[in-house]
Amino acid sequence: MKKILVTGCNGQLGRAIRKEYGDEVDFVLTDVIDAEGITKLDISRVDEVIKLVRDAKPDTIINCAAATNVDGCEKDQDFAYRVNAIGPRNLAIAASDIGAKLVHISTDYVFPGTDPDPLTEFDEPGPISAYGRTKYAGEKFVNQFADRFFILRTAWLYGDGKNFVRTMLALSQKHDEISVVDDQFGSPTSATELAHTIRFLEATDNYGLFHATCEGSTNWADFTEEIFRLTGNKTVVKHVTSRQYKEMNPASADRPAYSILDNYMLRLTSDHKMADWHDAIEKYLSEEQ
Repeated sequence: MKKILVTGCNGQLGRAIRKEYGDEVDFVLTDVIDAEGITKLDISRVDEVIKLVRDAKPDTIINCAAATNVDGCEKDQDFAYRVNAIGPRNLAIAASDIGAKLVHISTDYVFPGTDPDPLTEFDEPGPISAYGRTKYAGEKFVNQFADRFFILRTAWLYGDGKNFVRTMLALSQKHDEISVVDDQFGSPTSATELAHTIRFLEATDNYGLFHATCEGSTNWADFTEEIFRLTGNKTVVKHVTSRQYKEMNPASADRPAYSILDNYMLRLTSDHKMADWHDAIEKYLSEEQ
């Protein structure tokens, strides 16, 4: 039976990965907090990572661990670099040491967000936030140290855990009107859909960099309106600009205005296609209720 080591196993994607593979693989589950059946692992400590990987001898490592709080990364860049850059470096070193595959998850935030056209894997990154810079550094370390790897850039992820969808629904219970930016564009992506794509690629030798988001695009305000429409929620969404939001929340980090990813390499090298974001969010909400 194939053995897969998952870091960040209790996060949205980690949970989706566990559900996707089910009992078909032998999991080695790790996270930053000890729990039953889960090994505590600090991916920023190279000796700790190498020891665990050598002992476990997984066929594949799937790295779902990340510091994803964009504003938090801005405030503590050392922590962000340890988790988002040094962590992937250590996993890449350990994977190469035992000949394992490495699946690493990156983000649309590696791009500056100045181009309104969908971005392919061949477009040049240029992150504008600490989160984006640290995730891009992680990509480069994986490229440098891993032998067999898949880097998947995704965006606007939601699943079983804290996410934008649940936050908007919670706010709607307390407010008749909420303000949401309408000039940041991307592709809301279901963790379930991303887990499907990871499983598809991981079974192949089609290594390299891939964009992996649900098809289509929207902005945060329209996405919120769709969430409310599907749930029969009457809360009014007030459209605001990023500048207006920044004035209301001056500590917030800069976000890319356009970070629509084109799943170009998936389309060129395989027949795998991710679901349209409308279908994915409808399915997610139906399962949540």
